Amino acid sequence: MNLPPGAGPVLIGMARSLIAEDLGLGKGVPVPDGDWLDEPGASFVTLRIDGELRGCIGSLMAYRPLADDVCGNAVAAAFQDPRFPPLSADEFPQITIEVSVLSNPEPMPFGTKQEALGLLQPGVDGVVLTAHGRRATFLPQVWEELPDREQFIRHLMAKAGLPPDFWDDSVRIERYTVVAFDEPDSTQKA
Repeated sequence: MNLPPGAGPVLIGMARSLIAEDLGLGKGVPVPDGDWLDEPGASFVTLRIDGELRGCIGSLMAYRPLADDVCGNAVAAAFQDPRFPPLSADEFPQITIEVSVLSNPEPMPFGTKQEALGLLQPGVDGVVLTAHGRRATFLPQVWEELPDREQFIRHLMAKAGLPPDFWDDSVRIERYTVVAFDEPDSTQKA
């Protein structure tokens, strides 16, 4: 999806406004006009307080308009992430919001674990790992915390509910890229 200049402040503003409205802290702003907001888009919305994760929910595939996807994921990140209690009105002024718009995941062909690790591009690839009916993803931003390919995959395995050192022929990997917009300045990171 090609995003226009100025997309970051629009997407973050929508997310912040909708969370505030759900907390009873104001009326949400109307979604601005723009054909790009009506195009199918997949996004993740990440909330942080003092740099620490406070919620993150998203979509891997574009199945609804980007505006709806961002708004739905913003509310879900604030109130439905099972790792955290619902965001409180007291916490709202402390959150920073990041909106990531995803490309479509593409299968990554490989034969062995070492081949798979060698194909991963730290800092670039978002990764979807599937094995034995379990699935997990890490956005490319996770490479900042886990820059080692082996550690990255071990943590992704654990996130999927598999042993960190698990590997067999059932493992499938897809990768995607994101355009991420981060508060406070809503600058674009590719």
